[in-house]
Amino acid sequence: MEPPSVLPRGGRAPWQDLLLAVSLLTLWNPPTTAHVTVESVPPSATEGKDVLLQVHNLPGYTGRFNWFKGATTEENHRIVSCILDTKKTISGPAQSGRETVYPNGSLLFRNITLKDTGYYTLQFINRNFEVVQVTGQVRIFNGRSSTGLPVGSTIGIAIGVLVGLA
Repeated sequence: MEPPSVLPRGGRAPWQDLLLAVSLLTLWNPPTTAHVTVESVPPSATEGKDVLLQVHNLPGYTGRFNWFKGATTEENHRIVSCILDTKKTISGPAQSGRETVYPNGSLLFRNITLKDTGYYTLQFINRNFEVVQVTGQVRIFNGRSSTGLPVGSTIGIAIGVLVGLA
């Protein structure tokens, strides 16, 4: 029998294995699940411009997602569905023809109008086969000031007046 001060044949004492296991468990952090978010880019826009509802952190294992107009997932409000495996898009009853959907889940609106103002809901199925819904908002302004002139014209007039006063 060997004295306790002598290391076993493996070269490490049993307490060293325990210390290594505890250290690894302490330092190892399981990956956190990022929350899916929808951001309007730009946050607000004027009529006639393009707006992107940009999706952040859509899980890579998502097989299909749907976009709806409003804070609802009723079929008659569906804009588009996208099946990622086949890269197929299916138009919904609420599609205007000005929307483009991207594989990352983002939805582009071209030539927006005031009627496009409001909430939009992204629906997908997560890894646990749960239906997840995330809502984003589009804000659109008519691009005219209270005078009825385009906003840029109003600013130009104000600057002209200020320069004239200087």
